[in-house]
Amino acid sequence: MPAFFTPYFWSLSSADFWVGAGLLGFFLILVLAKVPQAIAGRLDGAALKIQSELDEAARLRAEAEALLVQIRQEKAEAEAQAAEMLAAAESDARRMEVEARARLEESLARREAMAERKIAQAEAQATAEVKAAAVELAAAAAERILADRLAASSTDPLADQAIAQIGPRLN
Repeated sequence: MPAFFTPYFWSLSSADFWVGAGLLGFFLILVLAKVPQAIAGRLDGAALKIQSELDEAARLRAEAEALLVQIRQEKAEAEAQAAEMLAAAESDARRMEVEARARLEESLARREAMAERKIAQAEAQATAEVKAAAVELAAAAAERILADRLAASSTDPLADQAIAQIGPRLN
């Protein structure tokens, strides 16, 4: 059985009565001083502040997610662009290789033709030199033979003059 139902509790000489009365008076003062409303106002303010922080956090999260989506799109675009650039570079490299091979083959063909022309010129020059040497030898031999024949026979100034003109004409 609770103590406040006993007659001793309600006597003015009871300490429990005065503690209870003081406690009720304290609560009455708190209510009259509007302490519960102030506490409720502070709690409401704190709740509003927390709610605004939660709203701000949700907004920031939405922005971060949108930024993440944008970054992923930009990354995909950059990867696609890099792949295109790589393909273009490979294509350019293949094209440049083909052009370089064509230029090399053309250069080799020109050098080969030039070498063949030089060889032909050298052959022609050697042939001309051999012919000139043969003509000189033939002229010298003919001159000796004619000189020997004429020396054996009488000397004729017209024959000597004709023999002297043969050498320069054969060259």
